[in-house]
Amino acid sequence: MNDVHDDRYDPYEHIRFERRANGVLHLRLDRPDVLNATDEVLHRELSVVWRDIDADPAVRVAVIDGAGRGFSAGGDLDMIERMTTDPVLRTRVMAEALDLVRNLIDCSKPVVSAVHGPAVGAGLVAALLADVSVVAEDATLIDGHTRLGVAAGDHAVLLWPLLCGMAKAKYHLLLCEPMSGARAEQLGMVSLSVPRDDVLPTAFDIADRLATGAQEAIRLTKRALNGWLTQAWPLFEASWNYESSGFAGEDVREGVASHREKRPPVF
Repeated sequence: MNDVHDDRYDPYEHIRFERRANGVLHLRLDRPDVLNATDEVLHRELSVVWRDIDADPAVRVAVIDGAGRGFSAGGDLDMIERMTTDPVLRTRVMAEALDLVRNLIDCSKPVVSAVHGPAVGAGLVAALLADVSVVAEDATLIDGHTRLGVAAGDHAVLLWPLLCGMAKAKYHLLLCEPMSGARAEQLGMVSLSVPRDDVLPTAFDIADRLATGAQEAIRLTKRALNGWLTQAWPLFEASWNYESSGFAGEDVREGVASHREKRPPVF
């Protein structure tokens, strides 16, 4: 994957970029040694990159995937632990979490996610809020908030009931029940599930089809469809506030400790 030399993308540290034919921009989360966990740098970059893509006249479609063995393992535990004691950091990271959702929805260019391995936390936001999601059959999708000891914020309350219905959303979000890529397609959570080796080629094929289609028609259709999400924005903001307050509580400390010690939490 070749680096893009463009002033708008040069400052990114943990996302790599490649321009492909037809105006397709390939983004790759690039912290493979930690399964692309979102530290303070990557979390910030994921929240702002969609504005840069939206403003880039050379981009028609964006494809996002993860380097190495997975898409993203979720929030970096060191960052989460610091959030429990540093209110300035907590406020900043939670503001970025809101921006990630809003900027993905507002990005006029279609976004295709190509997901393998685990997709958790902020990575799951990008995977599921993408306009078309291509997921490996053996991928693992999980919203880990309540297991960590905080309310499900991010995108979940906004998106999951619309995709899979309230009963399944509650089951998976309250219990942090994982689902495979194949099961996610059955539930309507993702667009397609395919064998692992077919994920990125399928995503690029879809991106090329979108990039060679009628751009204004595609973008305006995306904008209209996203009206279902924007009308539920107050519900998202409520969940976002509940999650924010949780990072100042006691349960999240036990959630982090249990993750580090690889044991069930005792809340």
